[in-house]
Amino acid sequence: MKMTNWFLTTTALLAAAQFAAAADVTGKITLKGAPPEEKVLPLDPVCGKLHTVPLKTRFYVTDGKGGLADVFIYIKSGLTGAAPAPSATPAVLDQVGCEYTPYVIGVQVNQKMNVLNSDALLHNVHPTPIVEGNKEFNRAQLPKGPPISTAWPQSEILLRFKCDVHPWMFAYVGVVEHPYFAVSAKDGSFTIKNVPAGKYVIEALHRKTGKPVAKEVTVGANGAVADFTIELQ
Repeated sequence: MKMTNWFLTTTALLAAAQFAAAADVTGKITLKGAPPEEKVLPLDPVCGKLHTVPLKTRFYVTDGKGGLADVFIYIKSGLTGAAPAPSATPAVLDQVGCEYTPYVIGVQVNQKMNVLNSDALLHNVHPTPIVEGNKEFNRAQLPKGPPISTAWPQSEILLRFKCDVHPWMFAYVGVVEHPYFAVSAKDGSFTIKNVPAGKYVIEALHRKTGKPVAKEVTVGANGAVADFTIELQ
């Protein structure tokens, strides 16, 4: 009994020490070069009435100062031990104004993902994975209908969603085995939270350029900083 208590206490202390050592990785994504002008989307009359200004593509969303949005950043290698269990909170992908939102999102392998339809019109949800084990489906979703729930058993960066009813609608999902990922904001900033202390390779991928950029970082008590430059292709 005493040995069992010692083991449980030691395990708890080690877990607490690891959690206490966890810190954030922060950084900024900078776009090198002047992005091409975004194109006006060919909305049908019904979707067009939902907007007061024309909708455009979201290939290079920037803050005008070099910051680049919608870059998926994640730990590519260096993690040890079993990955934490997926969050019990579902990831959410919505359809608003005939657009998927957010445009880029991250989820953990086997984490529940809810696809919503906040529009008062029919959409269809059509993910097109290319990794074996992640199954393609194509389901109609009624106006303001119930969520379509799914989960992905294999890592895939970036898994594409589309709507065949409205062929300009796309979203991209970064599926990884652990919770250490982020998507950059419009100013290019990002935060990967609660990363255990250690040395890692972090990768940043922008969908349009398609060329990943990697950097090695060491996470200590004060976290780490990882800035990336994405070059136009």
